[in-house]
Amino acid sequence: MWQYKMKGFLELAKTNPFFSPFQTAKCSGSEQPALPKPTLVPSRNIAAAATATTPEGYSCEYGSLKYYALCSVGGALSCGVTHTAVVPLDLVKCRIQVDPAKYKSIFNGFKVTLAEDGTRGLAKGWAPTFIGYSMQGMCKFGFYEVFKIVYSGLLGEENAYLWRTSLYLAASASAEFFADIALSPMEAVKVRIQTMPGFANTLRAGAPIIYQQEGLNGFYKSLVPLWMRQIPYTMMKFACFERTVELIYKHVVPKPRAECTKSEQLVVTFAAGYIAGVFCAIVSHPADTVVSKLNQDRGSGAVDVVKKLGFAGLWKGLTARIIMIGTLTAAQWFIYDAVKVALLLPRPPPPGMPESLRKKLEAAQSS
Repeated sequence: MWQYKMKGFLELAKTNPFFSPFQTAKCSGSEQPALPKPTLVPSRNIAAAATATTPEGYSCEYGSLKYYALCSVGGALSCGVTHTAVVPLDLVKCRIQVDPAKYKSIFNGFKVTLAEDGTRGLAKGWAPTFIGYSMQGMCKFGFYEVFKIVYSGLLGEENAYLWRTSLYLAASASAEFFADIALSPMEAVKVRIQTMPGFANTLRAGAPIIYQQEGLNGFYKSLVPLWMRQIPYTMMKFACFERTVELIYKHVVPKPRAECTKSEQLVVTFAAGYIAGVFCAIVSHPADTVVSKLNQDRGSGAVDVVKKLGFAGLWKGLTARIIMIGTLTAAQWFIYDAVKVALLLPRPPPPGMPESLRKKLEAAQSS
């Protein structure tokens, strides 16, 4: 049965506007079609972080099981590595959120943490962070590729182009729904390690304690606030990034993207990722504060936490989170695209206007 379902996915991948007007990229070793320049922005080929030349061969078909699996690998690396790299900043951010009287600012938070726990204290929670966000990234990027193809097939070629921003939003929200289910257990352990004095210092010791005291509910009690934090964040991350890249090449870069060097393209990718990250941090921060407080206060509910913190309290630690999320988002897009290049995955540029839609617009203008 699954073979027939995957055949349907492949047919959607071949016909959806996010890959047309190209033919489906074949597996390595077969003859490859030449990829024409997209028509979304005249004379510009604006695929994020793309190499200057298209690889001669691909490792799989666009929209195949192998394609989704390798995209998931790229997502796991991009999210797992970047979140682990900023564990010290994340630790201070969480402590500011749950105990603002003690940790008054970013610099004060680092100072107090170093004084109490030493340098090793800044790495608390690195293991659940790496495992949890690797699992989340695997689902986030892998399912995003799936849902983007499925939803564009449901909309049809013309509507998928006209409503591409809404499609980015819907596909990323759907992917994040499943990604947070994978993240929630490790997030619960991480926050308690970082914010509860006297709690375990390692994942191996912390996870059994939560299970013994609260059962499975202890790992998932913050799932709804996690959805409230991560789904808006991911929607902004994907949609804002995609459209920011378009705008940068259209209004900022003084030459067509095809004439840009690889380094110049990567600068655009990083800049677009950072801009998207700033907006991501702002829209998701109140829910992030609730998640941190819920995992610290055993027995509390989301409504109780919001009432206790108040409006101003929901925004504690925003500066640290903007710095962290901006850097994370930029680095994640860079790593994800670099992995796709290294694995020779098809990387089609943004969709060009379908010829049928172009003819309709020209007919409407001439009438």
